[in-house]
Amino acid sequence: MTAELQATVSDNTDNFDRIFAILKQEYPGAAPALHFSNPLELLVATILSAQCTDRQVNVVTQSLFRKYRTIGDYATANIREFEKEIYSTGFYRQKAKHIISSAQIMLSEFSGRVPDTMEGLLKLPGVGRKTANIVLSRAFGKIEGIAVDTHVKRLSRRLGFTRYEDPEKIEKDLMAIAKREDLEALSMTLILHGRKVCVARKPRCEACVVNMLCPSSRV
Repeated sequence: MTAELQATVSDNTDNFDRIFAILKQEYPGAAPALHFSNPLELLVATILSAQCTDRQVNVVTQSLFRKYRTIGDYATANIREFEKEIYSTGFYRQKAKHIISSAQIMLSEFSGRVPDTMEGLLKLPGVGRKTANIVLSRAFGKIEGIAVDTHVKRLSRRLGFTRYEDPEKIEKDLMAIAKREDLEALSMTLILHGRKVCVARKPRCEACVVNMLCPSSRV
């Protein structure tokens, strides 16, 4: 779908409840694919997942989490060695710098703990609202907003839930039409639909269960 076509999509928020209900039936129990057992592991895995598949991140963290068990382990890691260990996730230099620097900040400013507030998490290098929302909801059970990744951004615009491209503005629009307790499920549901059907270049509108309610449908 072209940017020009996206720009013409009309407001479709009145159909949000119907669309979300149908998608929830299509993807029951939508859940994150990243493997983790504590807030630190989730934070690291989420940073590594940028521009990388969850499957590949899980391959990398299987050995990474055995070696690096504490915030101190990451804070004192040799950055060149760490880069090699996460190389296959892409953008490894930047990710290594962000993870090690975040660990150092957590030691010095957060008593060696992963922050459990939006304000605290946003102080960590490489952590934006998307990553912060994921950590807060999945590690601490706190729903502050909705994680807007590339799939959520694309589908929100195609479905007519927002006219914005800025993730924070999209987040506000989605929070205005969805129940707070549904925000994490909404994010995961849109992500799954974006991966399987409403793909970036050639959306499979003929296979879409909500094509009759979608203003961007080609069917």
